[in-house]
Amino acid sequence: MRCYLRALVTTCVLAAVFPPLCVLQKPAAAAPDARSLRTARRATPRGRGSHGAGERLDAKTSKDERMHLAVVACGPRLEETLVMLKSAVLFSTKPLHFHVFAEDHLHESFKDALDSWPAAVRLSFNFTTYPITFPRDNAVEWKKLFKPCASQRLFLPLILKDVDSVLYVDTDILFLHPVDEIWALLSHFDASHLAAMAPEHEEPRIGWYNRFARHPYYGATGVNSGVMLMNMTRIREKRFKNDMTSVKLRWKEMLMPLLQKYKLNITWGDQDLLNIIFNHNPESLYVFPCQWNYRPDHCIYGSNCQQAEQEGVFILHGNRGVYHDDKQPAFRAVYEAIQKYPFGENMASFLLQPLKVTLQSTTHTYCGRASHLFTRGLQHSVLSAQHAHRRQR
Repeated sequence: MRCYLRALVTTCVLAAVFPPLCVLQKPAAAAPDARSLRTARRATPRGRGSHGAGERLDAKTSKDERMHLAVVACGPRLEETLVMLKSAVLFSTKPLHFHVFAEDHLHESFKDALDSWPAAVRLSFNFTTYPITFPRDNAVEWKKLFKPCASQRLFLPLILKDVDSVLYVDTDILFLHPVDEIWALLSHFDASHLAAMAPEHEEPRIGWYNRFARHPYYGATGVNSGVMLMNMTRIREKRFKNDMTSVKLRWKEMLMPLLQKYKLNITWGDQDLLNIIFNHNPESLYVFPCQWNYRPDHCIYGSNCQQAEQEGVFILHGNRGVYHDDKQPAFRAVYEAIQKYPFGENMASFLLQPLKVTLQSTTHTYCGRASHLFTRGLQHSVLSAQHAHRRQR
């Protein structure tokens, strides 16, 4: 009863700010195979992004063509975030808008770093920096949930009110394929889908949620939120089923009651809350293959991402700090190769080939033995980027 009253009070307070909307619901569509994703019609966001420091796109470029990429950086994550953003611009063909949420003291560093990139590169993106923002009454509790500032992603639909769709990624993401290709998954959403993520595990025997979770989670093994594609218009509109009240709640009404109910039972913070939400609303989630969110868990005990085996890794996720220690040298090698690559140089000679040489020394690990999956996807992207560059010349 107390949870219901709390949710009801929240509804009454916020209803005046966000008028009721509705969204159609249909059964979920089957996910296409990886090859069809590369040839899919490019989806176009309908909303307009906010503007601020770093506006770089030509005035003739339609704002509707931009792909919106959001990241949250707190603590010592500046350099890692910049390497992620660098990987995004290296291969993408459509213009990008970076939405960088960071602690105040990092804003100037982000601006200086991105402004220092070559002029030709800066034409391909613009960026806006934002402060870390949580609901005032519970800001401390949200900020301390899991890692510093990680739960900021839950509030993106409420902050980026004029943005229709966004790709959220953790700072430890590396794009080995163009952002265009995962952005194209928006065109595969049916009327009920409002977000897309990859499974947490493909192999239940090593799954975390199915073995240890003390809360509801999506599907057989849960989902990982390190790469999350969101139609934020639909998120703002939908009324969600939940286990707190028989009344369906909007996103903004649901988050705090959900945290209060499960805060003693969740281990992975905001990712656990997302799993709970989509456990009760499974029709709203589009699940994309593991090659779009490839983590050490996919190779540490032997290769267990079938889609990556077929076409290579498209997005590398170096969670647990593997870019910065010696536990998974293959992951670190990819990170350092992109970090050291000089803008404007031949990517085959200055990125791909040096990486292949370095990866040869990592085969004493399971992930090192699977590292050809990293370069398979990367090689396709390098060749495509070089071909596009030749056509432009």
